[in-house]
Amino acid sequence: MLRPKIPTMPTPTGHVTPPAVVEPTAIVPSVQTPPTVPTAPAPSRPVVQLTPGTVLTLVGGGTAVVLVVGAVLVSMLLAVAITGVSVAVVAVVLRSLLASETKRR
Repeated sequence: MLRPKIPTMPTPTGHVTPPAVVEPTAIVPSVQTPPTVPTAPAPSRPVVQLTPGTVLTLVGGGTAVVLVVGAVLVSMLLAVAITGVSVAVVAVVLRSLLASETKRR
């Protein structure tokens, strides 16, 4: 039988520093400071203003995206349906051929 060899832990070579001792420190409570009132940050980017032209562009772009995605999904569904019908036709033809073969014997 084969016996696996268990690797041994290599011994460290070179200079090894001893672990540092951590001394606990005393916690001194400090004076409570009142919370500061946050100031409103200045806007970092400009506000977008929608004009009638940009609204029409957004609506037209959204409509185009919906139509393209719909056309892709319908074409995929149609491809699956055509594949299913063709497999069914092949199954019927094979069944007919096998049935006629057994009748001849």
